[in-house]
Order: sequence, then structure tokens, then C-alpha cells
Amino acid sequence: MPNFKPDLSCQSAFIPVDFSEQIIPGTFEYALNHIVNHHLDLRPFDSLYSNEHKGAAAYSPAVMLKIILFAYAHGMISSLRIAKACQTNITLMALSGDTQPHFTSIANFVANMHTQIEPLFTQVLMICEQQQLIGHHMFAIDGCKISSNASKEHSGTHDELARKAIRLRRASQRILAHHIAQDVKGEELPAREAKHKQTLDDTAQRIEAFLDNDANHERLATNKKPIKSNITDNDSAKMLTNKGTIQGYNGVAISDDKHQIIVQAKAWGAVNEQQTLQPAIKQLQQQLSHIGKDDSLLQAKFSADSGFHSKDNLTYLAEQGIDSYIADTGFRSRNPLFQNSQTYHAYQTTKRRKRGYDKPKLFSRGDFHFNRQALMCVCLAGNVMWLTSRKPHTNNDQRYLTFHGYLKDCRTCPVQSQCMRNPPKERGRQVTFPALGKPTKAASLIQIMKDKMDSKQGRREYSKRLGCIEPVFANITKQKKMDYFTLRGQTKVNAQWLMFCLVHNIEKLRGHVL
Repeated sequence: MPNFKPDLSCQSAFIPVDFSEQIIPGTFEYALNHIVNHHLDLRPFDSLYSNEHKGAAAYSPAVMLKIILFAYAHGMISSLRIAKACQTNITLMALSGDTQPHFTSIANFVANMHTQIEPLFTQVLMICEQQQLIGHHMFAIDGCKISSNASKEHSGTHDELARKAIRLRRASQRILAHHIAQDVKGEELPAREAKHKQTLDDTAQRIEAFLDNDANHERLATNKKPIKSNITDNDSAKMLTNKGTIQGYNGVAISDDKHQIIVQAKAWGAVNEQQTLQPAIKQLQQQLSHIGKDDSLLQAKFSADSGFHSKDNLTYLAEQGIDSYIADTGFRSRNPLFQNSQTYHAYQTTKRRKRGYDKPKLFSRGDFHFNRQALMCVCLAGNVMWLTSRKPHTNNDQRYLTFHGYLKDCRTCPVQSQCMRNPPKERGRQVTFPALGKPTKAASLIQIMKDKMDSKQGRREYSKRLGCIEPVFANITKQKKMDYFTLRGQTKVNAQWLMFCLVHNIEKLRGHVL
């Protein structure tokens, strides 16, 4: 029988640990420790404490910042996970000086730092500027949709929520009626049915309380349609992503192209992405002013995707004198590289099929015979269409001439299935043509931007946007696993989004602090 040494893995041992040796230069934790200890002004946190003369000693804001930002950088966003890591993670123990705050202390610190986080973000940005990590050659804006601490099942317009509350009350009554019908009126409901009934009643009561609160007024979108509210977090919104619909916020950020430093960040809820551009640029101008680069935006280029394209945004950028490159929805289709790409067309076909747009293509405006001199239009069946007005009407700052098919002609048309999706009931086919004449100011700006984007320089400059902003979101949500918000309300969620961005910027500084 061989003679082996005994297995002593079950035996406890005291191992000496030098905390100073756990924080190695060149790492994220070293940069975080150095920046918090030597560069950040943490005096604004003093207003959160009132224990100068009585009360227990509080955890230092410097220690709490190190704990939270290090935990975020390693995908630990839950306060419970962070508190447990303070007891088991040797690097976190070294950063915090072996303090072990309770998870409620961590959650309370995160929830109440919304007024202090913006100055900290600016201070770190100033360090990035001192280390020459910001190039000021191009800025790119984009949004990242992140799930929030809210249930999308509790979303809907006020009418939808009211109907849902009624359905829940009826379901609760059916449980009670079924129990009575079993001739057991004198007995109590079984525990399982009683729990189900209580859940239905509680949910209905929450919805009714939400609707009765005057502060939760129904908001309207730009098209005057009601926006879906949420009884858990009314500032959040239902958002469509490539992985389905989520209830969350859109984390908008502006990044510099030299080292992908985030220079501006803010989280938005139930707001169209187009509406975030102007506030983001105003905040960017303030940040650049803080770091001593007031005219940087006027000298740099600014790019954004089609989600930010609108006449109001183009007008604002033109008035501010910003050299912008904003793609429109038809930018890819006009690109010769994509027109002949089978991969692109296959992707578009799959995308339309997923959205339910796989119906056969109908006759377009180019298929109709339009005589501009005579102001006459003839359809493909040879029927003359009537002009609604000789004076062009304006739609989206473009002037159009509109023709209608006669109802009697469209009802008996042999190519009706190729021309209209549904059989005509009140009117025939409608088709519009651009009118001649001087375009409006907004229409001119839209056409100028299209021509600018279709030029060789425009395509070259816009192609830099991908490497400027997309790696930022990939690092935050995929590499660092900061892909959900634990707080509720736009103010607190915005503070947490700034902390996510702060982690990204500090990581960029890890090789530049000594």
C-alpha cells in the first residue's frame, strides 16, 4: 500500500495578509483607491450626516465609494452581494480597510447620493483631461436600454390599468363564489385559494391607489397618444430591444473618440430618444466649461444615429454652429455598399418578418404616371385620379400634391390587391408627389444633412461613431455586467447610471495614475 501524506484541507489555518500588497499598481482598484484618496473632494457628503455630537460613528464616504464602485466594476450591483463580498473578497477588504457595512447601509448610501454624484463625475472628467485622455476631435451620442426595478406586467395607460383592476376584482369574487357554491359557506377558504384571492385584491388596490393619486397624471407622447404608466416605477418605460421588450430606462451618453471617455451621461425614462439630444448637448457644454474647454464642441465633430434625427434637432445644431453628422432612417439604403449586399437585404427581410411586415409589396409612388405640367396622375389600371388641391400641402416640412383614386374605380380595379392592403370603403387609393418650389427651412436642413451624409467625407466621419460610443456600452453592460438598475425613480436611477459611467472612466485611468 503506498504511503501518502495526509490531506489537511479540513484544518483551519491563520494566514497573515498584508492589505497594502493586495492593491497592485496598474489595476482598477489601484486607480480607484488613488483617485478617491487624493483627487476627489468628498466634503459635499458631510451634509448627509448629523452625528457630530451624538450618535454612532458612520462609515466614511471614501470607504463607501470604494466599496460600491469596485463592486459595480465586478458586476455586483445588489447591496446584499456587495455586503457579502466585503467579508470574502480580499481585494475589497483591502480597499475598505476590512470594514463590513451592512447591506442596508450600502443601499442607503447609493439611494441618497444623487446630489453628490454629478460633482464627482466632473472631477474624474477633469483628471481625464489632465492626463490628455480626451481628444476633442469627435463626440458621439447614443442610448443604452437597461432594465429597471419595475414589473412590465404592471404597465399600461390609465384606461388599461382601470380595466385590469376591474378584472382582478372579478377574479377575486369568482374564487369566493366558487367556494360558496361548494356548500361550504361555514368553512374558511383553503390556504392556497385564500392566498391567491389576497394577491388579486392587493394588486387591484395598488392599481386603484395609483389611479386615484393626482400626482400620477397621464402623460402624452408627441403624437398626443397616452404613454403607458407603471404602478411600480412610473418614471420608467416599456422599451423595445433586440432581445424583446423591457421595462427600464435609456442610459444616454456622449463619448469622446480618443479613449472612449464618457463626457456626459443621463438616464431617461418615458421620453423619445430625439428629445434627449438638446438637453445632452447643453449638459455637455457645461462639462466642457468645467474642464476649461469652452469652445471644444464648436471645433469638434458630433455624430449620432437615426434615433436622434429630427427637424428640431437639426435646426438646433445648425443654430449652435456644431459640425454634426446625423444619419436618417434611409441612410443605409442609399449607401452603394449596402444596396448590393445580400447579407444586408437578408437581414432587412428577417427584420421586417419579425415585425410583421412580410406582406407583399404594394405599388409605390414611382409606379404611378404623374404629369407635373398638367397636374394629372394616372394609376396602373389606366384610371385618372383627382387632385385634392392645386395648392401644395405641407407634411413634415415637405410640400406635396395629393391625388385620390375614384372610389368606384378602386372597388372594381383588377389590380386592387397589388395596390391596396384592404378593399376600399370610404375612399380610393391615395398617392402624393413632392411639389416644386422653394422648400421650407427645416426641409432644407434635412436635405443638406442627407447630402452631407451621402458624401465620401460624411460616410467616413460617420463610420467613426461605431468605435467611439459602442465599445462604451459593451464595456458597461457586457464586460462589467452593469445591466440593470436596482433603484426606482428617474433621479435615483440617473445617479446609478452616472456611477456606471464613473466606473468606465476610472478604468480608463488605471494606467495613468501613480
